[in-house]
Amino acid sequence: MENPSNMSSGRLNRGGEGGIGMEDSMLAMLDASEAHDAFDDRIAFLDAVRASSIIQKHRKLPTGKIFRAIFRMLRTGKSLEVIMASYKLLLDLDKHFPRVYSTGNDNSKSSANSPSKLVVAEKAWSPLLVFQDNANSVGEESKKQPDQPLEPSSFHDLIEELAELSSETEFQASNMKALQNMLLFQYLVVVLEGDFLPRNATMNWNMQRESMLNILLGSRKINYKSMMQDCLIVFCQLSQLQNELSNHLEIQKSTESQLSKHFHTALSFALHEVVKNTCVSMDKFFVMIMDLDISRKKADLEGHTTRADGLRKPLMDILLDQLAYSIDTVPVFLKVEREYCLSAPLTLFANNCLYRIIPFLLKHFLLTFSEPKWKLEIVVQYLWKYMTKPSARTRKSNGSPEDATFEVALKCISNKTGTKSITKKIGPDVMQFLLAFGFQARLSILSEGNAEGGVSALADLCQMFISAFESLRSTNESMEIFSIGKEALFTAATIISMKS
Repeated sequence: MENPSNMSSGRLNRGGEGGIGMEDSMLAMLDASEAHDAFDDRIAFLDAVRASSIIQKHRKLPTGKIFRAIFRMLRTGKSLEVIMASYKLLLDLDKHFPRVYSTGNDNSKSSANSPSKLVVAEKAWSPLLVFQDNANSVGEESKKQPDQPLEPSSFHDLIEELAELSSETEFQASNMKALQNMLLFQYLVVVLEGDFLPRNATMNWNMQRESMLNILLGSRKINYKSMMQDCLIVFCQLSQLQNELSNHLEIQKSTESQLSKHFHTALSFALHEVVKNTCVSMDKFFVMIMDLDISRKKADLEGHTTRADGLRKPLMDILLDQLAYSIDTVPVFLKVEREYCLSAPLTLFANNCLYRIIPFLLKHFLLTFSEPKWKLEIVVQYLWKYMTKPSARTRKSNGSPEDATFEVALKCISNKTGTKSITKKIGPDVMQFLLAFGFQARLSILSEGNAEGGVSALADLCQMFISAFESLRSTNESMEIFSIGKEALFTAATIISMKS
């Protein structure tokens, strides 16, 4: 990406009369396409914008009218090619014309000795309207227009629509709405990320609190907790939907007529890819929020927060509550069993039924969530809710308090008394998933050299994991060992044999 600091101010604006003339020509091209519903004219418009703003040597930032026109195509386009082309163009424009950037990213000699500075393009067009000073600048009728930016309430509505998606809806080849909503969400996450990451890198709460992400989550126009619960539903549903779409593609190839085969298969391939990328975007969304929560906690401890920052429950706590206690977040593919369990009497049978459902939810979340640091934190905090804590000690020998770590959890679980206590509360299947995924995440962190101890710590981790797993198995002899557990055990045994 070319650093915007290298561009003249003229290149970041419309330019002179030539710029206005070019814009008029492109908008006229778009008007003609809308008048006759002409597919070729829309593609020609998108190509013209790409040529003038990205391909040419002297690039010009598109005006707000041009951005709104592309944004409207993404949200209302009837052709798969137009939808994908407008989405790709919006991403490329964000890459070449970031709204927030640090001058410290400039590799030129002139800036080598100068301190980095955060630059914010205050007047740049944005698909999100979250800032307090312009939150009421869009009327109710204007908000419904597909070329207008989304306010916090509209963003929440988008998440709710994604959460309501079902497999049946996804497989209707004539329905573009699901694909458009997922692409819209992906684009909005890119915008939030582009604004948040440079601010978060400053380690300055004054910059972090002004991020679009922080203001969006703190808006009174959304129910933050409800929105995060919906995000978890979307995350788990779509992770399962990837497999269903793969199977559906095979069925389509053998059953569709030759006439409709090309279009439907193309849309199914697009859906499959979009579903996968939407999971990745939701993953990034979660990570950004948890990073923001950490920054907020640090600023609070240092006395940098004010009453204006408000109070918001950390995302980590919401995820743990939902994964541990809420049956409502069970994915669509378990809906039948969910209703069956809800109708069961509150007896040991009902508890066993709940044990069958929760592991699937936990498994799909941990399988799809990619960030090892936060995955490990979720596993450790989940275990810490139920496990018997180590014997009371106020200080370790080095004077620091004993923290909740995966290694400490493994030591506690290696004790049969501790194993019986925790499996009685959450069941052996949940325990197996937590141990296996926690081991994988911790192993990934150690393998990258992000922890003390190096090779020795790696071998110790494997020994402790095997010991904890053997304790779990001996306490629950009828327990089925799932593939994820077998893979983790095999990996641990292999590493030990290589280190010996």
